[in-house]
Amino acid sequence: MNPDSLIHPLIRKAYSVLDGQPISRADALAIAETIRGADLLDLVSLANKVRLKFAPAVHSCSIINAKSGKCRENCRFCAQSAAHHTGIDTYPILAPEAVLEAAGKVYAEGVRTFGYVTSGRGWDKPDRDFQIILDTLDLLHANYPDMRLCVSLGILSEECVKLLAEHHVWRYNMNLQTSPARYADLIATTHTIEQKLDTIRLMKKYGITNCTGGILGLGETWADRVDMAFAVRELDVEGTPLNILLPIPGTPLEHNAPVTPADAAKTFAIFRLVNPTKELKFCAGRETVMKDFQGLLMLSGLNSLMTGGYLTTRGREITQDRAFAASLGGFGGEE
Repeated sequence: MNPDSLIHPLIRKAYSVLDGQPISRADALAIAETIRGADLLDLVSLANKVRLKFAPAVHSCSIINAKSGKCRENCRFCAQSAAHHTGIDTYPILAPEAVLEAAGKVYAEGVRTFGYVTSGRGWDKPDRDFQIILDTLDLLHANYPDMRLCVSLGILSEECVKLLAEHHVWRYNMNLQTSPARYADLIATTHTIEQKLDTIRLMKKYGITNCTGGILGLGETWADRVDMAFAVRELDVEGTPLNILLPIPGTPLEHNAPVTPADAAKTFAIFRLVNPTKELKFCAGRETVMKDFQGLLMLSGLNSLMTGGYLTTRGREITQDRAFAASLGGFGGEE
């Protein structure tokens, strides 16, 4: 028997990605809706081969929640929205010295990408808090010149984006969260997806790279996930963080059914086939939701992970994650 005959025809067709031929939306959706069971492992294997060919370097990053809670936006999944009663710790923007101390700890563990995140809608114009952010960036650059700084501050005006560029921000995080067409249904009504897209485009204009992804488990369909993968491709962003929803008590999504490891693996593999050369990062939900399946999922086409914790939930220690990445034979070397 020819071993190739045992591979599902949709997966055999998708091998064209290894030859530089992009997968179509129709084929990606057919894979999403059809592939399951034993065929899923063939899909995972293909996604990992694509990663090894086009994006073999392994990345890691760590973040700090530099301003927590009391956000006036109504994002349905978010513990930091003032519209929900989640009992999280809230605090104003951190002093630059406090952020420097946190950055120093992850730097000492070998992490060279540091994310600075604040709650809230964003900034239409620079104010006192925005100046604190700029001062913090300057302090971090002065003490850790080889550390890449990523910030996530919400929707920004062109004036604010220009200032971030002048203060040498390397990457900006602005997540789509889901299919752009479903944003108002699944995420929020207090701002629009177009406002987020405008911010992403401004980053490109001023030479700041983009970190743009989303969340699985919001109540989306397979078509929504495929649409998000192609929206990311059309934006040509450099990095894509993928999160698994941890339903937080007090939010409208607290009773959502958990994403299964099989569905997560399939989604990650599809994102890799659609975006073969990009950085795909496993973020929230890796330890808390996926638990024993982390290894399988990291071999589903991902080449990056967030380590050391998230905005309002704990993660694993950086030393544990470094050992974990090293234990995945053939996963690749860290950049």
